[in-house]
Amino acid sequence: MLNFAIQTARDAGLVLAERFGRTALQISNKGDIDIVTESDLASERLIIEHIRSYYPRHAILSEEAGASTHDAGDGEFKWIVDPLDGTTNYAHGYPCFCVSIALERAGKVILGAVYDPMRDEMFAAERGAGATLNGRRIRVSETDDLNRALLCTGFPYDVRERDEFVRHFSNFIMHAQAVRRDGAAALDLAYVACGRFEGFWEEGLRPWDVAAGKLLVEEAGGRVTRNDGTPFDIYTPPVLASNGLVHEQMMRVLAL
Repeated sequence: MLNFAIQTARDAGLVLAERFGRTALQISNKGDIDIVTESDLASERLIIEHIRSYYPRHAILSEEAGASTHDAGDGEFKWIVDPLDGTTNYAHGYPCFCVSIALERAGKVILGAVYDPMRDEMFAAERGAGATLNGRRIRVSETDDLNRALLCTGFPYDVRERDEFVRHFSNFIMHAQAVRRDGAAALDLAYVACGRFEGFWEEGLRPWDVAAGKLLVEEAGGRVTRNDGTPFDIYTPPVLASNGLVHEQMMRVLAL
């Protein structure tokens, strides 16, 4: 099933790449600053059609379509899909976005694929089998000092109502080597998994934002928790992910 997720994510990514940069791109608003493009919907249609063709008994949770459980479904398997993570970037022609597909079995994510079509980078993981980038094994970084760590975060859509976010962001700027904000959480987590970032934190994420990325980080040797170190569940943000070596240091900053 991992190969299926990889190929489906790649196919959906090609749909996004083909439409990227179009001046006539159709965009609609889901909220004040939360948007959806025609490309989100085209990518999602392709993914859902593939899943229903190959795994008709599996349930699907997708960002735009929401949750669907097939009439014949047995409730054991659920695909968790973000057809375009980084929609705002995409709509502005900023080439930082991805497709994220994960599979949950009996409440536990067992595989995930995150595909960046602009760089042709496929991140994949299967529980207990490690994580890869374009088929090669990846590991988290070995940096153990927050002062030498490159971190990443995201701005939740309700950031204007979250005073704690500004405090956390300011504190990390003062305690880490640098902080980036790329606007695609699944890709950020994949970058933690392959050692490009030492850590990532964000409020207000949804299951499709983090399901595949969480597994990538864990299978690459990293750690994923809530801000206070308690177990993280993809349905209950916030999330704190790291290489494990700077995790406690990040928790202390978040507690300030």
